Amino acid sequence: MSSVVISGDTSGAITLAAPAVSGTNTATLPAATGTVMVSGNMPAFSATSTTLTTVTTATFTKIAFQSEEFDTNSYYDNATNYRFTPLIAGYYQVSGNVNTAAATGTALTTIYKNGSRFKDGNSIISGGESQVSALVYLNGSTDYVELWYYQSSGISQTTQVNVWNAYFQAAMIRSS
Repeated sequence: MSSVVISGDTSGAITLAAPAVSGTNTATLPAATGTVMVSGNMPAFSATSTTLTTVTTATFTKIAFQSEEFDTNSYYDNATNYRFTPLIAGYYQVSGNVNTAAATGTALTTIYKNGSRFKDGNSIISGGESQVSALVYLNGSTDYVELWYYQSSGISQTTQVNVWNAYFQAAMIRSS
């Protein structure tokens, strides 16, 4: 028979512990009102680009981010589709940055959801760097996000591959 152990201390925190087959699971509740999230099940990833991508002028191009800095639940595909498909439904903060050497025209980094343009980032005129950040609901089964880039310099441009200006990342903010 399992039992739940409730304990507290002078800081106002309450700890609930339920014995499990292979150990003990513990959740500590702060002295506040609200929804409790267990950080161990909140997916997050950060990836950078290690290969140059050629972006044709006036065309949206998906950027491949091959190098994972971290991927807490293995939901980011860094080898084939370069997309994040979390299997936990919720609201995710998604962001990214792409940079080329374009000195003229417009640069635009865009989040695509399920293969369609979803949220645009800032549109830079006469510069190749653009970033995007948006809160995106993902259903936990089929929804996915990717990062695309657009530039209109008049010639093809090549993306940069530095970790500080070529990244794609997401983190769960709240379950649905």
